[in-house]
Amino acid sequence: MAMVLKKRRKYVLSKWLKTKALLGNKEARAHIPDTRKFSKSTLRTMLKLYEMVYVKPEIGTHGKGVIRVEKRAEDKYTYQLGLAEKSFQDFESFYQSLLSDTKKKSYLIQKGIHLVKYKKRRFDIRVMVQLSPEGVWETTGLIGRVAPPEKIVTNYHSGGKLMDVKRLFVTHLSASKTDKIIRKLDKLGVVTAKHLHKKYPGIQQIGLDIGFDQSWIPWIIEVNTNPDPYIFNKLSDKSVYRKVMKYKKAAMK
Repeated sequence: MAMVLKKRRKYVLSKWLKTKALLGNKEARAHIPDTRKFSKSTLRTMLKLYEMVYVKPEIGTHGKGVIRVEKRAEDKYTYQLGLAEKSFQDFESFYQSLLSDTKKKSYLIQKGIHLVKYKKRRFDIRVMVQLSPEGVWETTGLIGRVAPPEKIVTNYHSGGKLMDVKRLFVTHLSASKTDKIIRKLDKLGVVTAKHLHKKYPGIQQIGLDIGFDQSWIPWIIEVNTNPDPYIFNKLSDKSVYRKVMKYKKAAMK
């Protein structure tokens, strides 16, 4: 009888599938914000728990469609999509408006992280993790992404500014603390990639978007299995970009 080989999935588009896979790893799970499928009851529950959440498309890139949602008082709700912010005095009208803006597509709700800021602008870190030509997972690059003024997303393709990680950290941390956090990001990236690779063996590189809360705890906001390598060319240290591209080209062979 002929054996049918199952094609290995190289890219995983669903944020839900990636989140569920990573929840199976104890180390990664500790850094994943509470994430659930979007529904009316779940939205109400999570706003009661956290007061601020992000509603994001299950499938999507470049920060498009991400909505910051807040409960500011007993019956006052607001949400921001792009630069537009809407306010409501009751849950029902708030929910119906949100439903209209999500166009009834599949969305997730994620616990909101009050990110550390750089010059009053939110930022996160893209951690690039790749399989080396020798088949070993390695964190090959880190780059900071600073949100445009008044925007909620940091993505470069949505107007975010790319910056050297140490330049971002120096306004908050000592050199030794910065080095410690960079080592932690390096390790977390490799742990995450290895575990995701067990579930989806076709994956050869990932990009983790990691934000920090006010206590400097790193949170995995999102994982991209087809990360843009070209953003690393914006760093002054071109050796990072050369290594990222070398590993990418090796993976394509």
